[in-house]
This record gives sequence, C-alpha cells and structure tokens, in this order.
Amino acid sequence: MEKKKKRKKKKGGEENREEEEESGRGGGHKNRAGGGGGDGAGISTTMGSSENRSAEIRKDTVNNRWVIFSPARARRPSDFKSKSKSNPNPNPNQSECPFCIGHEHECAPEIFRFPSDSTSNWKLRVIQNLYPALSRDIQPSSLPQNPTPTPTLSGFGFHDVVIESPLHSLHLSDLNPVHVGDVLLAYKKRIEQLRSHDSIKYVQVFKNHGASAGASMTHSHSQMMGLPFVPPAVSARLDSMKENFDQTGKCSLCEIQSNNFLIDQSTHFISIAPFAATFPFEIWIIPLCHSSHFHEIDGEKAADLGGLLKLMLRKMYLQLNNPPFNFMIHTSPIQSTPSQLPYAHWYLQIVPQLTGVGGFEIGTGCYINPVFPEDAAKVLREVCITIE
Repeated sequence: MEKKKKRKKKKGGEENREEEEESGRGGGHKNRAGGGGGDGAGISTTMGSSENRSAEIRKDTVNNRWVIFSPARARRPSDFKSKSKSNPNPNPNQSECPFCIGHEHECAPEIFRFPSDSTSNWKLRVIQNLYPALSRDIQPSSLPQNPTPTPTLSGFGFHDVVIESPLHSLHLSDLNPVHVGDVLLAYKKRIEQLRSHDSIKYVQVFKNHGASAGASMTHSHSQMMGLPFVPPAVSARLDSMKENFDQTGKCSLCEIQSNNFLIDQSTHFISIAPFAATFPFEIWIIPLCHSSHFHEIDGEKAADLGGLLKLMLRKMYLQLNNPPFNFMIHTSPIQSTPSQLPYAHWYLQIVPQLTGVGGFEIGTGCYINPVFPEDAAKVLREVCITIE
C-alpha cells in the first residue's frame, strides 16, 4: 500500500498533505511496465532524446486527426509540472458544501445511492444537476426529416452529478480501488437507466478536477450527460474505427502497439500514452478484451479498472504536481448493440491541463504537443507506487 502521508493541520480542520517519497512493489497494481525507481519530487532527467529529434506529425487513427510534435518545446518533465492550483480555494468552508454528508437536503433530487439501503452512511450518491445544461422536463423532439438551414432540437436531455465520496477532503485518487470501482459501477447503472429513454442516443461521462479544468465545486464529483443526439466527435471516432476495420478486419484498439508507450497494465486493462497523443501526458486506459460499450463492464472489471485509474491519477499527482485534469469515457451510442458496432472499442481518456489551446488549434482542429508520448510514458513509469 502507499506509505502513510505526513499531515499538517491547517485552519478550518482541512488537512494539508505533504507527500512522502513513494516506492516499493508487490501486491495490487504495480509498475509492470518496468522503468526506474524514481519518485515525483524534483524530476531533473531529460525527456529521452526529444531535443535531438526533428518535428514529427502523427495521425491518430482512432479519432482521425493529426497531431504535430514539436521537439523544440520538449524539455525536462519538470518544465511541464502544473504551476496552477487544482483547487483555487483549498480550505473551503465544508459546513456550506451541499455535497458533504448531512447536507443532502441542499442538493437537487437524488437518483440513487450506494449502498442503496443506506440512510446517513452512504458511500456515493447520484443526483440531478441543480443547474443542468439540458432539461429532463422538456418534451423530446426529433430532427426534421427534410433538410433545413437551421436544424433545431428541444433542450431535452439529462445532466447528472456523481458525488464520489461523502467526505469533502477526499479526492478520487484517495479512494481505495473498490470504492473507485463503485463509482464506475454507478456510471454503468445510470447509463443502463438512460437507455430506457429512446430519445437518448449517447451518454458522456466526464470528470473535471480543478478550476482551470472546469470544476466549480471542490468536493470530488463527476458528471454524466444524456444527449438526444450522437456528438460529431463520437461519429468521427466510430467512422475512423470502421474504416480501419473494413480495411484490416481488425479493431484499432485491440491491435494498438504499446511497446514504448506502455505505462502500466492490470488484469483486464492497459494504460498507455497514445502514439498520437493530442495533449502532453495524455493517458488512455483501454480494455484488453474487445468491448464496444462501457456499460458492459462487470463488478470484477470495475474494481480492476478502479485500481488502474487510481494508479494513473496518483502518478500524475506526483510527477506533474497535482495538475488540473479532465477524464472522459469514450463509449458507443447507447441504443446500438455490440453486433451493430463490431469495430467499436471503448476507452477512458485522462488529460492533465498543462498547456493552453490557441488560435492554431481552434482554427485547424490540429494540436501541437510539446511532449512525445513515449517520453511521457517513461516519466510516468518512473513513479513506483503500489495500489491495494
């Protein structure tokens, strides 16, 4: 297990964690990919041979987009440590947090909780968003059959919040793998509920950690949106996967080459820095067995994924100075069946917010990444943590 953390009391009862060096192997999730025995404190090694490499343009064949890798911008990994606080208000008044245990009455209506029979001693809750982007109370509509210059849908949809813990001071990476797995199972359960609505075509699961990543509440939570359409990025991903499948007869993610891009591996999942990573230190967690829909996950695999997800978040915390981040689950349209999408393979994407998006990225849809993913994978492999 991870070594105990030194804790210093601060005003307001909030604890300020000072991380000790983390080392050791054995048990739980380990650095199976190998790598050195370094820690996250004061990285000074160079990013492989990046500074001697020429600029390179790689294609992300999963999402059908090009990424420019700029070696002139790839320096020491410490240069990419987050310099902004994930939490702009690290000592919030917990007595005013509606997500904390005992404040359930201040939240929007609850959908369900784990355990389902708990009263005050709940583990996690799924609630309606108090300020939803879409409304479940609006009558759903369909796109007009005839072409129109201004196609419009009603604002029907679902926008939910998953409160990951009753305790304000705990982040997702602080929870044990089984608890993280329960969060994943809550996603699964809610997706299965939303499938009963024929008008809902896609469910996006996402987490914003830190103000600059879009989080408005410091209490650890994630969100789910049930949409009455399939987003263009999802259609583009599925089209690209289908094109590869039609040409090769193989799934893009089943055939992915890990090699130097491997960060770690569990029983059922693999974590990599993707070959054409859009963002520096971007991580993909991919099921080893082909699966088109996230909601096909079972309890055993959810706990296994929970351990690997926790490990990746801990590695980012140590190597990148607790950066703001987003994670997203990229799945398939929920009204489709696996037999209809034999080429589709879901995965979880983690994006630490280390660089900004400028006019080039907005104008072209292409991104400039200053870190080669194989170098990012090496840096993340170097942190030796045992998760149990």
